[in-house]
Amino acid sequence: MAQILNTALLQANLEWENIEQNKALFERKIKELPQETDLIVLPEMFSTGFSMNAENLAEPDKGPTFKWMQKMASEKDAAVTGSLITSEKGHFYNRLYFVFPDGSSEKYDKRHTFTLAKEDETYAAGRERLIVNYKGWKICPLVCYDLRFPVWARNTEDYDLLIYVANWPAARVTAWDTLLKARAIENMSYCIGLNRVGRDGSELDYVGHSAVYDCLGKQISSSKEETEFTELVALNKQHLLDTRSQLKFLQDRDRFTVHLE
Repeated sequence: MAQILNTALLQANLEWENIEQNKALFERKIKELPQETDLIVLPEMFSTGFSMNAENLAEPDKGPTFKWMQKMASEKDAAVTGSLITSEKGHFYNRLYFVFPDGSSEKYDKRHTFTLAKEDETYAAGRERLIVNYKGWKICPLVCYDLRFPVWARNTEDYDLLIYVANWPAARVTAWDTLLKARAIENMSYCIGLNRVGRDGSELDYVGHSAVYDCLGKQISSSKEETEFTELVALNKQHLLDTRSQLKFLQDRDRFTVHLE
């Protein structure tokens, strides 16, 4: 088990619908990371931006960009996670991959498709939540709009880390800041939100505010820039265990079952 999980936040300005240029951008940033990096977090749809042009941009499951993620994970000996546009069995998905250093992987399809942008008319909604086991850490990776739905994130598995990868627009960034902190507090978990910056092809502006919160809602990342940045944040498993031992809030949680339509 890794007592410390060194996690890299890569907040970047995505080039609209330019898969190769975005991969090149992130490859440069990943190669600059220190060797002790354990986990690399990329934004939602990191290779294209938040596009509904799935017919022209979608890659097959475990296609070229996934293989690029495997290459980055292997070269850095670190896990890599982020979402991209995929197609499988006649459907398009906003699919998050969690790629381990050995090339194995797990995937999560975004559950809450963003109706305001008509994402639901292009992408099929996922039906299963994912809990990843990595270096003794239980990790729950989710995608952008999922952040607004606390029931979906409820910590019923005693996970240690909640991750949201996103293209969350500047107009609602106050909600982003507030909800990330709330998810950390209510789930007694570390919570990472990784957003993009810049302007996309739909003329939406993004100001990042990528951050990491501990299980009491304290921000432990230090970067405040609303431009591109890379930051390595050390997550401490013992701090989490000690806090949960002292404050047994998760033991008092409600029990319920989520019924998917």
